Amino acid sequence: MLPEQQQRLISLIQAAVAGLVPDAQPNVQLERPKVAAHGDIATNVAMQLAKPAKRNPRELAQALVDALMAEPAARALIETVEIAGPGFINLRLTAAARQAVVSAVSAQGEAYGRAPATGKKVLVEFVSANPTGPLHVGHARQAALGDAICRLYQANGWDVTREFYYNDAGNQIRNLAVSVQARARGIGVDAPEWPADGYKGDYIADIANDYMARKSVQAADGQPVAASGNLDDLDDIRRFAVAYLRREQDLDLQAFGLIFDNFYLESSLYTSGRVEDTVKTLIAKGHTYEQDGALWLRTTELGTGDDKDRVMRKSEGGYTYFVPDVAYHKAKWERGFRHAIDIQGSDHHGTVARVRAGLQGLEEGIPKDYPAYVLHKMVKVMRNGEEVKISKRAGSYVTMRDLIDDVGRDAVRYFLIQRRADTEFVFDIDLALSRSNENPVYYIQYAHARICTMIANSGAQAADIAAADAALLTVPSEFALMQRLAEFPAMVALAAQELAPHHVAFWLNDCASDLHSWYSACRVLVDDTALKFARLRLADATRQVLANGLALLGVSAPQSM
Repeated sequence: MLPEQQQRLISLIQAAVAGLVPDAQPNVQLERPKVAAHGDIATNVAMQLAKPAKRNPRELAQALVDALMAEPAARALIETVEIAGPGFINLRLTAAARQAVVSAVSAQGEAYGRAPATGKKVLVEFVSANPTGPLHVGHARQAALGDAICRLYQANGWDVTREFYYNDAGNQIRNLAVSVQARARGIGVDAPEWPADGYKGDYIADIANDYMARKSVQAADGQPVAASGNLDDLDDIRRFAVAYLRREQDLDLQAFGLIFDNFYLESSLYTSGRVEDTVKTLIAKGHTYEQDGALWLRTTELGTGDDKDRVMRKSEGGYTYFVPDVAYHKAKWERGFRHAIDIQGSDHHGTVARVRAGLQGLEEGIPKDYPAYVLHKMVKVMRNGEEVKISKRAGSYVTMRDLIDDVGRDAVRYFLIQRRADTEFVFDIDLALSRSNENPVYYIQYAHARICTMIANSGAQAADIAAADAALLTVPSEFALMQRLAEFPAMVALAAQELAPHHVAFWLNDCASDLHSWYSACRVLVDDTALKFARLRLADATRQVLANGLALLGVSAPQSM
């Protein structure tokens, strides 16, 4: 059902309930039965009310049905009603109610499935890689998840800001600088003098060569950084290497079709005094203590589920990694983002309670569940039945660019989105390259292209298709396809609510399946001109909704394949 139809039906059921059980306030939910033979829509409202109403649930269900079907507005939506089992009410929609989706899609076009602006805003932080090497396949999964979640929120009327948080401070950055320094001095990665925690990928040699050549590099949001070529100036090497890798990551993101609104540097939290201010506030609020020369945060007392207190400042003086995260999220709150989503690898699981505890300790009214987190598991890449582990350029892992170069942006985006974030995923390069129904992105894109070809070959004018009578669409496979299209807006809303873009991937696959089943069961280009135009109109509506769904994942909708 279309959302507006569903809301109308819920209101009618609520009115029927009010007439029979005046004091009841049931939660009327409409669900699609798992078995199609049981109807189009089902509700358990009679079973909810039976006990408080002190009535037999089947008897109450019958009374509700009688009251409901006495209303002309209900009869316009519902063709038949059955009471099943202990009191389930199974409803079958009228043909007109099913067919209404065709007109809705025709009228709304690209806006179908999108909600009006809500005035709400959300900050989504994702990828946020250390600028110490090329983006790897885990970052690619995060990029796909993050961008899809942003698109879903935008489709639901939110003002979305995409933010990349650069960890450009700490030991990893020092290791980057000394690695570049060593390569520039001609030290090989297998030499005894090579830094113990140095980075060994070929990209380190590239940075070293450009540094010695005194080249300039510039990240997307920064000023040009010119190399001095001075191998004794580790700070200069660090600045150049960070800028170099930030530019490389920018290029990776561009290849992925991803543009961020903001880049936020961890180093700015220190230079601006935000980290120190955050620590001072936590001390002043009485949420810290000193032990063994270290400063601890009483995370166990702050109600976010941490199992033990955490060190904030180590005995040697440096801050632990979650402290700048607290300062950073305080800055998000101060920037007016009352809703924030962080997308990170599952190895950040321990961070969640600590960061939230730190925010509670500031006592600024920040909710305990702020920010929301999506934690994703890593990706295993397979080719020819064997795991691919090494990229020559990166040295130890498969890069985002490797995947894009191998299978293309569309396949990378779809494949990395099609499973729940918290499940491990095997990226099968051979499957992603195959032109078969087993390849889900090919299967869906082919459905879209098939429709485009069909309409182009029909010789029908767009105006004739748009004016076709949807009332002629009465075949069961047509009803099934129209029902699928009608579910699209509700699915988009649910996917955003649950931070679960894989719902879109599943829906697209099911829609393509319904389209192919309908195409096999019904000839579209029949001799009956009116029926031909009606079926072309349904095909065109399906094309539009497939394109809308693919756009939510950042995947193209080709017109030919």
